[in-house]
This record gives sequence, C-alpha cells and structure tokens, in this order.
Amino acid sequence: MAFSPAFLEELNNRNPIEDVVGQYVSLTRRGSNLFGLCPFHGEKTASFSVAPDKGICYCFGCHKGGDVITFIMEIESLSYPDAVRFLAKRAGLEVPEDPRENSQYKKKERLWALCKEAARFFHGQLKTPAAGEVWAYIRKRGLSPSTVTRFGMGFAPNQWTALIDAMTAKGFSKSELLDAGLVLQHKEKGTFYDRFRNRLMFPIIDVRGNVIGFGGRVMDDSTPKYLNSPETLIFNKRKNLFAMNVVKKTKSDCIILTEGYMDAIALHQYGFDCAVASLGTSLTQEHADLLSKYTSQVVLTYDGDAAGQNATQRAIPMLEKTGLKVRILRMQGAKDPDEFLKKFGADRFKLLLEGCENQAEYRLASLQKQFDLSVDEQKVEFARKAAELVSTFTTAVEREIYGIKAAEMAKLTPEAMRLEINKAYKRRINREKKAQEKRDLEIAAARQPKSKEIRYENLRSAMAEESLVQMLQRDPSLFQRTQGLKPEHFSVPMFRTLFENWRSCWREDLPITTTSLGEQLSPAEMAHLSAVLQMSEGPLSEDAFDDCVKIICEEGSETDDLLAMQAKWKKKKSYGGT
Repeated sequence: MAFSPAFLEELNNRNPIEDVVGQYVSLTRRGSNLFGLCPFHGEKTASFSVAPDKGICYCFGCHKGGDVITFIMEIESLSYPDAVRFLAKRAGLEVPEDPRENSQYKKKERLWALCKEAARFFHGQLKTPAAGEVWAYIRKRGLSPSTVTRFGMGFAPNQWTALIDAMTAKGFSKSELLDAGLVLQHKEKGTFYDRFRNRLMFPIIDVRGNVIGFGGRVMDDSTPKYLNSPETLIFNKRKNLFAMNVVKKTKSDCIILTEGYMDAIALHQYGFDCAVASLGTSLTQEHADLLSKYTSQVVLTYDGDAAGQNATQRAIPMLEKTGLKVRILRMQGAKDPDEFLKKFGADRFKLLLEGCENQAEYRLASLQKQFDLSVDEQKVEFARKAAELVSTFTTAVEREIYGIKAAEMAKLTPEAMRLEINKAYKRRINREKKAQEKRDLEIAAARQPKSKEIRYENLRSAMAEESLVQMLQRDPSLFQRTQGLKPEHFSVPMFRTLFENWRSCWREDLPITTTSLGEQLSPAEMAHLSAVLQMSEGPLSEDAFDDCVKIICEEGSETDDLLAMQAKWKKKKSYGGT
C-alpha cells in the first residue's frame, strides 16, 4: 500500500535513525557521523556508518544501507509495509491501513501470540497429574524448579489434540496452528493433530522476547528423541540460538556455545549465564553473525567425539570471519558440560573455562593427530600443512609462537619450520596481491554499483547524476537551476525517481529525505543510494552543479537522438518492406 508523505515524515521524525540502529548496534561518534560493527556481516573494524543529519546508514564493507525503514526491512526480514508498521508500533503511531491488504506482519503477530499462548499451555501442564514422569526426568537431570520456570519449560501431554483444543478455545484457528508448526495434518483424512506429544518442552525465544518455536524431548522410547519446530514464517533455526534472549544481557566477557538445550540450561543453573545452543543444526554463518553482535569471544564446548571435533573445525573459520576470538574447551572425564558439572561442580568448570586453549592450539593439535610423525613422509606432510595453517595467522608474533609449537610437534628445528611458514606466507601474499592487482585494473567496474542488480549504462552521466543528487541533498535551493533538466535525461532509473520525488517535495516545501522512496526503489537501490549520499562531500558551488546538469542533459540528449534515429530507421525499413 502507499503511505502518505505526511505520515512517512512523521514516522521518520518519531524514529531517529541513530536511536533505531542503536538498538541493534553499539555506536560511537566520529565527527558528525556514528560508527559501529555492521549487523549484516562479520567485521573487526567498525565500517557501519550512521548519518543522523541525513537520516541514512551505510556499511562501507558489505555495502548495505538505506534509511530507517530500509534498515528495519533488512535486519528484521520484513517487507516495506511491515517495516513501516514495525516502526509505527515502536513510536506509538497509528498506521493508515488498507483493508484489502493481507499483512505479513499481522500474520507474524498472530503467530507470535499463538506460540506465546502455547508456551503458557505447556508450562501449565507441569501442574497436572499427567506430568509425573516428566518431573521425574527433570529431577534426574538435576534441574531446579526455578530453572524450569526461568526457561519456561513445559510438558506436552500424551494426547492427540490437547493443544489444538486449548488454542482453538482461545480463538486461534487450526490453519494458524499449522502455520506455526504446532500441528500436523493427516494427508488422507485431512484431520489435524498435535505435533508435540508426551515431551518435555523447551520454548525457543528470539532476542526480542518473542516465542518463535519449540524443542521437545520425548519421555518414552519414541523417535526422534529431540524434535524441533519446522521452519515457519517466524522461526528460522539458522538465524536463532537457544537462550540468546537471556545471554544478550550477560556481563561475561564470552559466550559459551554448546550442542544442546540441556547443556546450555545446566550451565545457566550452575551460574554461567552466557551459554547458548544451536537449534538442531550445525553452526551457520548467520549464527556467527548473531553472536558477534553480543560478544567478542566465543568458547566452543562441543562433544569430544569425531562428530564434535568436525563441528568445531567447521565452526572456527565462520566465527573468526566475524572478528570473534575463538577458544576451545576440552573436558576430561565427561562427554559434555552437563555431565561435567554434575561430576565435578562449577568451580572445576570455571578453572577449565579459564584455561581453555585458543583455536590455534586446538587446530595444530587436531592436525597432529592426523599424522604418524615417526614416519618421515608423514612428518614432511604435517610440516607442509602446519606451515599453511600458521601462515594464515594475522600477526608475525602469532606465526613465530605457533611455528615453534609446530616444530616441536614434528621434532624439527624452529628455523626449518620458519622457512616453510615464510614460503607459505609469501605464496599467500602473492596470491592476494595478484587478486588485488586484477581488481585495481578493473577501473570501470570499480565505479559501478556494488550490487549486481544495478548497472550504470552511461558512466559519464551516472557520475554527474551522483554528484547532482549529493549537492541537492545539501542545498535544495539548487533546484532553481534545474529548469532545463528533465527526468528522462537521467541514465540511472533510481536517480530519475529520486530527482522527480525531491523536486516535487521542494515545490511543495516538504523536507528532502529518502523516506518516501522505499516503495519505489528496491532494497539494493536504497542501499546504493545511501552509499552515494554518504560519500565524502566535495566543494559545493553553483558552477559545479551547473556542470553536472550540463553533462546529464548532453548525455541524455544524445541518447534521445540515438533512440529517435533507431525509431526512424525501423519505420523506414518497415515502410520499404510493404
């Protein structure tokens, strides 16, 4: 639906971009702009810029950006209308709704409400006589009643329609229960039945406090032992972590990443309020990006078996890509944190946590186990692979320290290993240098927008159009000098749209912003537009502005002449053929 300029302006005023972005990103002021670590990709150096005076944000690393609506669309995965509703709700504004529109955001709100009621239902079932077996299991696992309450744990009764009956009585439809992943439908009969039955229930809550799904541990010999909600409109297991809603408030200097719900819950009960768990899937880059928003250091506590070690090896590069420091905790005498805590207690685990090895030590030790270093051929291969590994470490000090460790493992001299590392390092640097040289040679490509969705067909005109919109944003009075400039002269559609929109606002004495462009431009165009408007500001003068207008008109006129010639030629050819 189309929102009025007046409403969007009020929405923009009520949601200052620095306040909205500040709820997701820790921002630090540098001059007139604010900077923080980008929430859309992992990075070590803050390259995400917020310009409060312009109402836009932009990442110089991944090139995502836009106004406050675009930001919410991206970070909350919402459509344009739903992002507007999200911000309106935040500011206490009433949205002028189109009754014909079927809002995705309203569907999400219904599913959040349904899952919240389902969580209350499951928790309430713990008070019924049927929950005796599940309480026996809870006591066996050593969980206290306060821990059960803290994590909102519950019980799904061993009945086919217990949840359906309870939720439909509260006004939710079976279709909504199906959309939330809480029920299944019989393929032949078409009847509905509860997905979770006779299970200890774990509500999955996102960082905003919404119940988005469930995990359930069976109380008998049924399979699977653990069952998670399917992917739904509100639940994506690749983007959420169990207990992240609690951990985001931790004062700890690290986050402990575990394999399962019970490990994370046990750690919390023993005083480690910084433990999270993945949701029945391997760690993803989205998980790593989420973790990087709340900590600078992650401790991996995966099981010590082959599967756990493989998971650790896969997780390390993903976490480091986001700029996180990674440490690995090894346990002796227990297969997981839950068992270790029960056997040895919190103090021993704390010592283990303080002494856990960093990822470099872990990866070298893991590499060593793959070779029989008493065999010369394998020793050579180990030295080669160890040199490749150590050559990727960032600093010379790291390469020196871990080069010596690798030499000790292979019983080689530090000098020999240092030579291998230097060779590997030089090879890597040369590869990167050649790649950089290739990028530098593509000058024309470098001036193109970063998004593959956008291409400048006329580079000369596009550069002038960029400068023109930058100057118009800084000084709207320059519109007085655009009498001869027509929208059709613009070679770039997004600048044509912006020019028409801004000139209309200027004539009506409305503020010059990008707020009302979200429905007309794609997210990629909004991001690129933000990048252009964030560029370093050159001299602002009428002569420079007039030069831009002249170039755009010249190039646009040449295009018009060419199109006219093509049309005339086609007409002549068609006439000659009749």
